Amino acid sequence: MANVSSQPPKWRGQDSAVYTGVFDPFHLGHLDIVKRGSRLYDRLVVGVGTNPEKKPFMLVEQRVQLIQKVVAPYPNVEVRPFTNLAVRFVREMGARIMLRGLRTLSDMENEFTMSLTNLSLDSEIETVFLMAREEYSHISSTLIRKIASFEGDLDKFVPPEVKAAILAHIREEGEKK
Repeated sequence: MANVSSQPPKWRGQDSAVYTGVFDPFHLGHLDIVKRGSRLYDRLVVGVGTNPEKKPFMLVEQRVQLIQKVVAPYPNVEVRPFTNLAVRFVREMGARIMLRGLRTLSDMENEFTMSLTNLSLDSEIETVFLMAREEYSHISSTLIRKIASFEGDLDKFVPPEVKAAILAHIREEGEKK
């Protein structure tokens, strides 16, 4: 008689996933992907990277610290900075799953291209997509930076810890001018 288990068999790296991004700043849409990903995988690593094409709003170290505070309620989530290719970082973390969030059709097009590129770079790393919940589908870090620059209300877009850090950063920048 075959051995029947209620748990599907896991292949190497299936129990871990890595959610990479710039997260500048980390918003409620990102947090929703982390919450949902933490339920799907035994270990979820949030990889905080850089975009060499953009001037950062916050330093990587600041983003890592903020995200660590925000995801503290999820014991299977860890936050780490990275400076190399996302697929290399995923492999360094001992995972084979790259978790990504999708908001819009334009996201799908960009993420599809990136997924194929990542697969070309490392054929053992699979990309898993989670659709954004409706209430977060319009949120982007770019939009949040614009709202913050005009002193708009951030409560519906970012966790309280992130809001406080954004406002402090804007005050510091204003004092430098």
